[in-house]
Amino acid sequence: MSSASSEVQILQTIQSTIASRPGVVSTARGMSHFGEHALGWVAVAGIGAALDKPRRRQWAGVAVGAVGAHAASIVIKRIVRRPRPNDPSIQVNVSTPSKLSFPSSHATSTTAAAVLLGRLTGLPLPALLVPPMLLSRLVLGVHYPTDVLAGSALGAASA
Repeated sequence: MSSASSEVQILQTIQSTIASRPGVVSTARGMSHFGEHALGWVAVAGIGAALDKPRRRQWAGVAVGAVGAHAASIVIKRIVRRPRPNDPSIQVNVSTPSKLSFPSSHATSTTAAAVLLGRLTGLPLPALLVPPMLLSRLVLGVHYPTDVLAGSALGAASA
């Protein structure tokens, strides 16, 4: 069995067991819109900077880190050029700005933001924020598991 077919089987399992539950796809879509181009993380950093003036520079660093990680993922996507899942058994539940899949930019920017926000707040944010975003990309059918794992690794490394 090829790794691509193994990844399709994982997507099928996730979609058949999780995506069918009420509210899961709509929540995943909301997360997708939040994470698009790292803009949700930029907004969080902006609110943090407005409310926490003594650490404004650190909050700005969260925004820069999330956007920088996102940019790095885009460069890699354009080099690798892996297409998004296109198996008839996989339901695509959200539109995407590109047809490229590896690495997941949502996973990259979310992991970078979570690491940076965790450092800033002292909270275990990567453990709380990263798994749901990675799972959402699979529920939505727009990434293979290796896309989100590589994106998360890139985000952690770039933070």
